[in-house]
Amino acid sequence: MRVLIVNTSERTGGAAVAANRLTEALNNHGVKAKMLVRDKQTDSITTASLPASWRLRWNFLWERFTIWKSNGFSRKNLFAVDVANCGTDITRLPEFREADIIHLHWVNQGMLSLKGIRKILESGKPVVWTMHDMWPCTGICHHARECKGFHAGCGQCWLLCFPKDKDLSHQVLMKKQQVYAAGLIHFVTCSHWLEGMARQSILTQGHNVRTIHNALDTSLFKPDDRQSARERLGLPDKKRLILFGAVKPGDKRKGIDYFVEACQLLVKRNPALKDEAGIVVFGNKADELQALLPFPVYPLGYIHGEREMVDVYNAVDLYATPSLEENLPNTIAEAQACGTPCVGFRIGGIPEMIDHLENGYVAEYRQAEDFAHGIHWILNEADADTLGKKARQKAIVAYGEDNVTKQYIHLYEEALKQKKHG
Repeated sequence: MRVLIVNTSERTGGAAVAANRLTEALNNHGVKAKMLVRDKQTDSITTASLPASWRLRWNFLWERFTIWKSNGFSRKNLFAVDVANCGTDITRLPEFREADIIHLHWVNQGMLSLKGIRKILESGKPVVWTMHDMWPCTGICHHARECKGFHAGCGQCWLLCFPKDKDLSHQVLMKKQQVYAAGLIHFVTCSHWLEGMARQSILTQGHNVRTIHNALDTSLFKPDDRQSARERLGLPDKKRLILFGAVKPGDKRKGIDYFVEACQLLVKRNPALKDEAGIVVFGNKADELQALLPFPVYPLGYIHGEREMVDVYNAVDLYATPSLEENLPNTIAEAQACGTPCVGFRIGGIPEMIDHLENGYVAEYRQAEDFAHGIHWILNEADADTLGKKARQKAIVAYGEDNVTKQYIHLYEEALKQKKHG
């Protein structure tokens, strides 16, 4: 069996990480899997890139121009939506012709157009599409939040400056509906939350929808000695350390304001924590957080390798992720596999990952006070060993590479059988 996994990027972003891990896991289980990407970042022989051309850049720029123009020449939400009006026809490529299964992942920002997706469906090859956000089942948005427009036909889009009944969101959703009618799609959602959302969409009617979690190598992401990990990273050995992923302070979707407020509440109610605790920050914007937080900040910068990331998870006491829009964050699964409990908001697939008061803490959505309570509970009230063991057990059962890969192989076989008899 030959599987072609299609994603815009090879390494950048959660979808790319998940697609890459699945490719490797499938090859380890005897499936000939290859990735096809626009942005190739390694010399991996299992990853192919689109043929170099000025059109790749043009596709990205033209889509952004279309959105900008349709939105009254405003940059507002320019990257919060996609219209897939241009992309590469991958059906002409040898990697496509050789494949038995076409497995789409995150294919936006000029990778595939709706016209190209139609050609893929019309090729007769079984199509699996893993949804890493809501875009495949909405008009133009990646996260609908409270909007239910995609249930019927979109329009009056809250992400547009001039929403109308038949605005850009409605137009693209109608095009998607026509495209999806060209063949059967086996939609896969990474969380049961997203499955529930997808099933309510007008676009998934007549197609298959199921949940399969992202795969994780739990033999790599595993518990290790905390003091040794701290020593390798140059972190203090006595402090209680909270891990946080740095983002732009202006990116409100990641909930940084709630994290800052939660930390301030922690210090206000527990003044001793100011000297006892610290924030370990990974990511490109780590240095910008020092002025915002009441704790010492230990910036690690961008972490390039998975083995170093294992050290990071093992060096801290807990991982805090205050994101306001999430599906199934790879970082939570990774932290849990290393025996590190997590705190997150009750949003998206996070409540499926963190079992409240069992292996971590689920705070009420947008409640900084409850988020602060979750951090305090893990640091001062919960049994750290028990939490860590249960977090590790959850990761093995839910995201273990062997279990997830077998589910995908079963889906591929099912799709091939349906195509043969269909």
